[in-house]
Amino acid sequence: MSVKHAKPNFSHSQVSEVLKRLYRLTPSVIRPLPSYDDQNFYIAAAESGKYILKIMNTEDSENHNLIEVQTYAMSFLYQNGLPTQIAIPTTLGQIMTLEEADCGYGCQKYLVRLLTYLPGITISKVPYTPKLLYEVGKTAARMDKTLEQMEHPHLSLLHRENFKWSLSNVTLLEGYLHVLDGDPLQEVVKSVIHQYKTYVVPKRSGFRKCINHGDFNDLNILVEPCENDGYSISGILDFGDMNSGYYIHDLAIAIMYMMMEHPRPVEVGGPILAGWESVIPLNEMEKVCLFVLVLARFCQSLVHARYAVKLHPENKEYLMISSRKGVHIFRELWELGKEHVENVWFESAAQIGLK
Repeated sequence: MSVKHAKPNFSHSQVSEVLKRLYRLTPSVIRPLPSYDDQNFYIAAAESGKYILKIMNTEDSENHNLIEVQTYAMSFLYQNGLPTQIAIPTTLGQIMTLEEADCGYGCQKYLVRLLTYLPGITISKVPYTPKLLYEVGKTAARMDKTLEQMEHPHLSLLHRENFKWSLSNVTLLEGYLHVLDGDPLQEVVKSVIHQYKTYVVPKRSGFRKCINHGDFNDLNILVEPCENDGYSISGILDFGDMNSGYYIHDLAIAIMYMMMEHPRPVEVGGPILAGWESVIPLNEMEKVCLFVLVLARFCQSLVHARYAVKLHPENKEYLMISSRKGVHIFRELWELGKEHVENVWFESAAQIGLK
């Protein structure tokens, strides 16, 4: 791994020292949490309170202004009634700070933030009822609608032209297709990219623009039990993939990831769509592109996971979580085809909307 992309590897004693010096907190519990390319810790402080300490990799740590926008967005959503984390200021009043440390690559600078702890478990661990999926769609739409009102001096940094996870940049996958050499999946991925180019791109002028969360997935949504049965959303995590995009992108992303833990994945789309349209009804251009955009997100997830495993073989288990489950769902969608799947989604959404 190049030093430029170095994932932080802070020891417990380094974490403890940072917490004492920057926040005057004495940790009684420090527990590492899984992460793609950063380092996250659950912290329980002796003084009281639970927190999440986030330490960014060296490359992202250079994008100080972009991280500032993302951190501000969390606070803005929180002030507008959405269950997001907010950053705890240091003793000097900073919401983030660059820390120099040696994690085995020589002295590097890592951006550090301490965030509030949100209660709940990830939505991936509970049964997906239509009611909960409806709430997922509604929450995603409320979030995008609220972010539309946000102002910040560095907002233009969210125009991330070559950001590989943006659904505006699906064609960037062509540079990574070699990771599927010898795998029959490669031909399906190529076909989806072709459909994206020929079908979605010409219609994009009809999409409505917004700021996307960009990663509204089953590990970034927390839930808690409701009083009257079932679960409700208690937290929205991880704003690191925020980008300027289109409303339809976050809807496609939510549908794709919620399929992962459902026994009948195709049925997921209807309730999420109904929840979404209770806030932001889709226009005709967005409707006809939804299926291809869901497939395109599957392609991004599958291809980038394979690529990341080549870079970080030691982190294979975490990196392949979505990929393993995703392959057979992706194939099923592809085989069922656009017309069939759209009928299931839109008919189901219409029925839910009538209730």
